[in-house]
Amino acid sequence: MQSLKSLKFQPIVSTALVAVNVIVFAACHFTGDFLYSVGRLDVYSVLVWGEYGRILWSMFLHSGIDHLFNNMLILFFLGSMIEKEVGHVRYGVLYFLSGIGGNLLSLASRALQRDPAASLGASGAVFGLDGVLLAMVLFSGRRMENVTPVRVLLMIGYSLYSGFVGHNIDNAAHVGGLLTGFVAASVICVFMRWRQRPAD
Repeated sequence: MQSLKSLKFQPIVSTALVAVNVIVFAACHFTGDFLYSVGRLDVYSVLVWGEYGRILWSMFLHSGIDHLFNNMLILFFLGSMIEKEVGHVRYGVLYFLSGIGGNLLSLASRALQRDPAASLGASGAVFGLDGVLLAMVLFSGRRMENVTPVRVLLMIGYSLYSGFVGHNIDNAAHVGGLLTGFVAASVICVFMRWRQRPAD
């Protein structure tokens, strides 16, 4: 019983997500362009050929070791903190919703611009964790040590700025993931507070 209780506060999902991303990145080096060709997110493959799985698969592909390292570093440390607060299942749901939301906005943006370029990476889901953290400090009613709305907003602002001044960055995926994570986590926070309200 004690071991099960301790598992509740371990970053099981965050660790698993990092491990899968690293394994997929390693596999890409042994399969050449195969995994990239079947997993990259682009308008033509998804909207014309109906390969909707790319909306999910592209979240596990990274263009290089720096891309992978930056995303996994944030995923593990920020994700571990959030997972401890909301639980394994809710955290997993929020992560994947954020990634999917980010990729959907990315597709919509590229379709409107008639941009044939492909994108990949966990950045949309990682930005979603920023949105989740913001929703938690605003609506959960729980204090998180050294985490304030101002600090979270500054972190989000800096992250978005870095993306917009960078090159070959899918900013639509970042914004989409951020908004999806924020909205989904806000709903969960409000629902949890409603359930915990004292009975009349």
